Amino acid sequence: MAGLDVVPVRTPAELERFIRLPMRLNASDPAYVAPLLMERREALSAKVNPFFAHADVQFWLAVRDGVDVGRISAQIDHLAPQDPARPAGAFGLIAAEDDPAVFRALFAEAEAWLKARGMAAIRGPFNLSVNEEVGLLVDGFDTPPMVMMGHDPAYAAARVEEQGYAKIKDVYAYLVSFAPDNPIDRLFKRVSRQPSPGVVLRQLDMKRYGDEVATLTEILNDAWRDNWGFTPTTEAETKHLANSMRPLIDPKLVWFAEIDGRSAGVCVMIPNLNEAIAGLRGKLLPFGWAKLVWRLKVARVKSTRVPLMGVRKAFASSARAKLLPFQMMSAATVEARKMGYEWCEFSWILEDNMPMRRISEMTGGARYKTYRIYEKALA
Repeated sequence: MAGLDVVPVRTPAELERFIRLPMRLNASDPAYVAPLLMERREALSAKVNPFFAHADVQFWLAVRDGVDVGRISAQIDHLAPQDPARPAGAFGLIAAEDDPAVFRALFAEAEAWLKARGMAAIRGPFNLSVNEEVGLLVDGFDTPPMVMMGHDPAYAAARVEEQGYAKIKDVYAYLVSFAPDNPIDRLFKRVSRQPSPGVVLRQLDMKRYGDEVATLTEILNDAWRDNWGFTPTTEAETKHLANSMRPLIDPKLVWFAEIDGRSAGVCVMIPNLNEAIAGLRGKLLPFGWAKLVWRLKVARVKSTRVPLMGVRKAFASSARAKLLPFQMMSAATVEARKMGYEWCEFSWILEDNMPMRRISEMTGGARYKTYRIYEKALA
C-alpha cells in the first residue's frame, strides 16, 4: 500500500483521467473497444445524465507514484427496490491494474462510503444503473463487446472475489447468426404461418419519435417489473437515452406489436456501434468522424444487438401474445438481412429468465458471454 493513494474525483480534469484510464489499462487487449470519449463524458456528468437526479454517486482514482492505476464508483439509486432490513448500494466502473493491493484499496473506499450512508450490502458492478451496463465479464474474453456492453480483463473476477465478493446473479449474451437455413429461419417460417387475429406489427414512426419512446418505456417498465433488480426508468432518463440513441436508430429495426389497437410489445434492434468505432481510441477528431460515417454508411457494420424487448403483463398470458417476441424479431430480422447484417446479440438476459433464454436458443443463439453481478455484506 506504500505510495498508493485513493482520491475522490472532484474536478473536470480528474474526471477526464477517470474516463481515459481503461483505455491505457486495456491497450494490449485486441478485444477491447474504447468507448467514445464524448459519450462517456456525458454519461458520467451530473449536469447531463438524469440518473444523478435520483442517485448519490462518487468516483475515485487509485494513484501510485503519480500514475493512475485504478478507478471505481459507488452509488445509491433511490429508485431501486430495497430490503429495509438490508439496504444495498452499488459499485461500478471498476478498472485497475492486475494488483490485489489496488483492488483492495478501491473497494475499501467504496464500501466505507456506502456504510457511512446506511447501506448494509454492496452489489455490482453497475455502470451506473441496473438499466445500463451491468456485470463483470467472466466468460467470452476473446470477442469484442457489442454496443452498450462491457469488457473486462480475465484477471478482474479473481481480484474482485479476493475482496469477499460472491456471485448473486449472472447475465448472458447470446449470439445469433442471420445466415440462411439456420434455426431462426425455420422458426420464423412457422410463426409466419400462424397469424393471430387482432395482432398488428408496425415499425417505429420517426415523425412521432417522442411519443414512440414514451410508449416503449411504458411497455418495458411494465414487462420487466418482476425481474430481479428491476428499477423503473424515469421520463427524464428515457428522453436522454432517446436523444443519445437517435443517430443509431433505424425505424426498420424497431417494431411495436398491438393487440386490438392497444400497444402490447416492442423489440428494439440497433447497429453495433462498437464495430464502427474500433480503432478510433475514443476520438472523433480530427478524422474519426469521417471513419465512423464511412463504416456506418458505406462499409456497413455486420452485427446488431437487441437490448430491449418486452410484452406487457396484461397480454403476456394470452395465446395471441405468446408469439409476439418471435413475430417482432422476425420482422426486424427480415429488414436487418436486407441491410447486410449478419449477426445479432440478444443481451443482457438474466440467468433465471428462462423464457428469454429459450427464445434465444430457439432462434439458434449460442451463449457466448457471461457477465457476473456480485454482492458483499458490509459488516
